[in-house]
Amino acid sequence: MAKSSPKRRSSGRAKKKNTRKQPSGGGFKSTLWRFSWRVGLVGLVVLAGWTVWLDVVVTSKFEGRRWEIPSRVYARPLELYDGAPVTTSGLSNELKQLGYTPVRSAREPGTYSRNGRTFEIYTRRFQFPDGKEPARRLRFSISDDRVGQFRVTSGQSSPVVRLDPVQIGGIYPAHKEDRVLIQLDQAPPYFETALLATEDRDFYEHWGVAPLSIARAMWANLQAGRVVQGGSTLTQQLVKNLYLSREQTLVRKGNEAIMAMLLELHYGKKEILQTYLNEVYLGQAGPRSIHGFGLASQFYFGESFSDLDLHEVALLVAIIKGPSYYDPRRHPERALRRRNLVLDMLADTGQVPADAIARARQKGLDLVAKPSYSNARYPAYLDLVRRHLAREYKDEDLQSEGLRIFTTLNPEIQRVTENAVERTLENIEKGRGQEDLEAATVVTSRDSGEVLALVGGRDPKFAGFNRAVDARRPIGSLIKPFIYLTALSEPDKYTLITPIKDEPFSLVFDDGRRWEPQNYEREAHGQVPLHRALAKSYNLATVRVGLDVGVDAVIDNLHKLGVNDPIQDYPSMLLGAVNLSPVDVASLYQSLATSGFNTPLRTIREVTTAGGESLTRYGLAVDQVVDPAAVHLVQYAMQEVMREGTGRSAYRYLSSDLGLAGKTGTTNDGRDSWFAGFSGDLVTVTWVGRDDNGPTNLTGATGALPVWANVMAQIPQYGFSPIVPSDVKYHWVDGERQALTQDSCSDARFVPFIVGSEPTDTVNCSGNITDRVRSWFEGIF
Repeated sequence: MAKSSPKRRSSGRAKKKNTRKQPSGGGFKSTLWRFSWRVGLVGLVVLAGWTVWLDVVVTSKFEGRRWEIPSRVYARPLELYDGAPVTTSGLSNELKQLGYTPVRSAREPGTYSRNGRTFEIYTRRFQFPDGKEPARRLRFSISDDRVGQFRVTSGQSSPVVRLDPVQIGGIYPAHKEDRVLIQLDQAPPYFETALLATEDRDFYEHWGVAPLSIARAMWANLQAGRVVQGGSTLTQQLVKNLYLSREQTLVRKGNEAIMAMLLELHYGKKEILQTYLNEVYLGQAGPRSIHGFGLASQFYFGESFSDLDLHEVALLVAIIKGPSYYDPRRHPERALRRRNLVLDMLADTGQVPADAIARARQKGLDLVAKPSYSNARYPAYLDLVRRHLAREYKDEDLQSEGLRIFTTLNPEIQRVTENAVERTLENIEKGRGQEDLEAATVVTSRDSGEVLALVGGRDPKFAGFNRAVDARRPIGSLIKPFIYLTALSEPDKYTLITPIKDEPFSLVFDDGRRWEPQNYEREAHGQVPLHRALAKSYNLATVRVGLDVGVDAVIDNLHKLGVNDPIQDYPSMLLGAVNLSPVDVASLYQSLATSGFNTPLRTIREVTTAGGESLTRYGLAVDQVVDPAAVHLVQYAMQEVMREGTGRSAYRYLSSDLGLAGKTGTTNDGRDSWFAGFSGDLVTVTWVGRDDNGPTNLTGATGALPVWANVMAQIPQYGFSPIVPSDVKYHWVDGERQALTQDSCSDARFVPFIVGSEPTDTVNCSGNITDRVRSWFEGIF
């Protein structure tokens, strides 16, 4: 008993002692544990909430992923056939714009060879609105600016073959991204193998992140002494492109990993890979970023993605690592080394024959010299295209729906026009001591009203003020054909030989103001036949005719022929006090060239969806609005302008065998110099002046006409041979005597008349016997 009690006391003391120590030590650990547990729980809740939020971001954006695809704008396709009007320089330039590669023998699509005037071209296939044009090999020669000996030597035979059209630009969304959507099943052979071998070997095994891939990449980079592999999976790369910024922070990398796993949780591998093909960044074209393999294949090779060869596939895969660092145009040797590394990695998979890898390594980069399109190549023309599209399409649709817009632009005529404007203005400035001249020119197809070329200023690449569309200037004497058209529509009063007084006169208005028109040379010419008054551009005679038929009647005809804006009914409008743009003038003269049909100008042939479904087809729309017989008489006088009148200097540049019709226009102090005219194929209008409306002392013949003639001289075309309406007959007449006569008479002129308006009197002349016999035989036969 005595021994046990001390032990109990001792034990009690020990317990008592332990009880005193536990609150200070065990309590702190417990508090720390409870705090850590709570922080961890809060962290898990935050992480779970953050993950839920990221999941919403991933699924909503991925499922609703709708790329903004810019509309692509194409020129007209060049058609080749026997007799096609093509120059050797023009064809060579167009092939260069298309990115065709010159070779010794054209054996692959997108190549051509030339031996003097003989061409061999292997065309690319292209999906046109009316169907697919297959690839073909052609052979033909060019002589006298015409195609001859045309034949298809490989591929489906056809008498007419279209080259793929030049892409002249696009209508881009605000972020300037560009892409061509493709499907995974459109990929060329070995593409997926090359992509996964290089970027993500375990793509079909991992769940968005791949620690083993990261480790393997680190080991490969250490062995190579440089970065040759990346550790990010394709899914992580896609997440970075779709959702995240490019900053390198732990938070961003964490988000990337979580979002990659969430993406893999919700979507299949093929769907992720499909999206990656269209999203990956692969280069820069000026301000536009190139996204996806579909556009990159065109940008670098000028080919469709599905048509790429193995060495081209390897290069695109190589560029993924660093589109700027491995840019094959800026750093070809670096890009070639990277491409060959991709081929080596592809060989390691054992899925590609060794001989195919060896052949691919022997290939060069095979890039097109430059992309097959460039930004704002033809800004003035594209400006007019957009204005025409705005009638039916919203800007947001044009910027995001991937529409294909097939225009009427002829790249060779556009090039010729740009060069002629720039070169001729320089010559005028040097020869006449002028400075700061500007110009605008519009070229259309006479038959269809298609705008083939449009220059908005002497710097054709300037995307600012478009003078061809927005420079509304007084047209001066360009209005005169429409005054005489109005008069000749009254054949009982006016014919081409009707005498007109070209004598001074004045008008006094109700408010006391006096108006006294004058001729340009300040000289009067007495009585002149109507056709000469127009050919010589006499102001006094013209105003008399205009006042007689009525200013309102002239304005009414202008409105019928396409002028939409109001015109003040002042007498001064008879001398061209009417403000129109070069495009407006081209539309007016289009009507004269087509015998009185109102033919609205058009820049667009068809608009399709990205898949080729037709949305809008812009056909030829014409409406006969004035008497074709009266127009024919005006055409006759306009041809006289070129032979004997103010436009005759055009034949210094053009063959005299080329029948032309035209009219000069000049305003006070030469502030505006105009020329409008047409051949059998083309209607061309040119304006020359200053942006500040300052005087130039140029006439229509010394300013605009040389530009116009230089354009027309470089384009293969036929002369103008007007169709004679059934109610128009030609007669030999003596204009001075207002009488019919014989062709052998020295003053005889062969003049058209609306039936019933020809002279009734007849005069003879003493022609020699040979002339009279010839006339007799011609009358019979």
